[in-house]
Amino acid sequence: MPHRERDDTESEYVGQYLGEYASVSSIVKEALPFELIAVVGGIVSGVILSGMTSELELIPGLIVIIPGVMGLRGNISSTLGSRLGSAIHMGLITRVNFRNSELRNNILSSMILTIIISVFLGILGHCVSLLLGLGSAGLLKLVFISLLSGFFSGLILSYISVLLAIGSFRFGFDPDNVVTPSVATIGDIISVTMIFIFARLVLMI
Repeated sequence: MPHRERDDTESEYVGQYLGEYASVSSIVKEALPFELIAVVGGIVSGVILSGMTSELELIPGLIVIIPGVMGLRGNISSTLGSRLGSAIHMGLITRVNFRNSELRNNILSSMILTIIISVFLGILGHCVSLLLGLGSAGLLKLVFISLLSGFFSGLILSYISVLLAIGSFRFGFDPDNVVTPSVATIGDIISVTMIFIFARLVLMI
């Protein structure tokens, strides 16, 4: 009898979860506004990128690494957001506390990945540009832009991911429906902005 009561209780909790978080209507209602914002954010990123024509002309190879930097930030930050959402659901993270080992380790891991892949991206962009005959501003310059734009956008997005994940859960939203599209959108805008800043800095040096 106790075993059956426990099964009934578990079924009740599962049914409640499916009704509140996993039903088609709840997923669409939560995700749709953020997906629409993501579309708008993509347009904003395109507008910023369209204003970088002089930088693209004066720094050969920059156009090659820009999609990589944007994809890098979106992939790593979205993964971070998903991991934070899982940790929040399990009760491992309940508030913004950087002394929390789960939170700290997730952020640190994402930043280490960012540094490694950003350096690789700069090197790869330089080599591909030369192989395709596009010319290159130089290995150091491309690695400099890739690394610093990736690093600083990563710092900003890590903090935003934490705030979005914890905040959305507290307001009754499923972080998995909120964080990924939001971070991807914000990541595109911040990444393009950082590329623009450090490309300008390279031209000033």
